[in-house]
Amino acid sequence: MKHTLLVAIACSFGYTATAQKQLTDTAIRTAQKQELAAFLAEADQKLATCQQNYYDAQKAKGHYDTIGLGEWRYQMKLLKQARKAREIEFIQQHPDYMVSLDALKDVIGPLPEDIVRYKALFGKLKKSVRQSEAGISTAKMIDQYMAVRVGAMAPAFEAADTSGHLVKLSDYQGKYVLVDFWASWCGPCREENPIVVKAWEKFKDKNFDILSVSLDQAGKRADWIKAIEKDGLTWQHVSDLKYWDSEVAKKYMVRSIPQNFLIDPTGKIIAKDLRGEALSQQLQELLK
Repeated sequence: MKHTLLVAIACSFGYTATAQKQLTDTAIRTAQKQELAAFLAEADQKLATCQQNYYDAQKAKGHYDTIGLGEWRYQMKLLKQARKAREIEFIQQHPDYMVSLDALKDVIGPLPEDIVRYKALFGKLKKSVRQSEAGISTAKMIDQYMAVRVGAMAPAFEAADTSGHLVKLSDYQGKYVLVDFWASWCGPCREENPIVVKAWEKFKDKNFDILSVSLDQAGKRADWIKAIEKDGLTWQHVSDLKYWDSEVAKKYMVRSIPQNFLIDPTGKIIAKDLRGEALSQQLQELLK
C-alpha cells in the first residue's frame, strides 16, 4: 500500500512538472509572438493603409477599373519587401526564439526568392530551435526548396497528357524548356497566358519549348481542355487532375500559381517565376 502511494505521488509530481513546463513554454511563446507583432507593427500598418487607400479609391469611382492597379501593386511589393527585411532582422536578433521559426517560414513564403540565404539564416538559429519538432519540419521544407532552386538539376517527372499518354521531362533534353504550372480556374494564370503565347510564338523555332502542368481537379478535365483551346496554348500539356495534390507540383514545391521553371538543354534550372516581359527578355538573352 505504501509503495503504491509513493508511486502515485511520484507520478503526480511528474505530471505536475510536465504540465507546468507546458504552461511556461506557452507563456514564453505567447510573449515572443507579441514581441514579433510589435516589431512588425509599423510595416503591417503601412501595408494595411496602402491596401485600404486603393480600395477606397475604387469605391469612390463607383465602379471597378484597373487604372492605378500597376502602381498599387508596385507599392505593395516594395512594402512587402520592407516587411520581409524587418522580419529577417528580428530572426537575426533572436536566434534562440521558437517564434523565429514562424518568422522564417513567413519570409520563405510560397515563392522564396533566395532559398540559399534562408537556409543560411536557419543555420544560425540556436541548436535547440533547429532540433525542435518545428525546426526539423522547417529544415525539411528548406531542403525541398533547395532541390528546385536556380542552379539545381530539374527533378525528373512524367505525367499524362490530354490524351492519356505519358510525357516525360526527359523528352525535352537538349532544349530550353519552360515548365509552366497553371490551372483553368486560376485567374492570374489565364491573364498571364497571352504573354506566354507571345513568347512561344517568338522562340518556338529556336530550340525552345513549353511543357504546361495543370493543377486542375478530378472531374474538371473538360474545363482544362477548354481553357487550353480558348487561350491558344498549342504546346504540350500534362496533368494528373489532383489539384494541389499534383505529384509534379509537390515535387517542385509549387504552392502558388502561376509559377514556372526555365530549364536549359542539360536539365539545369536556370530561372524561375518569369512573369510578364521577364520571360521574353530572358529568352531573348539566351536565344540570340
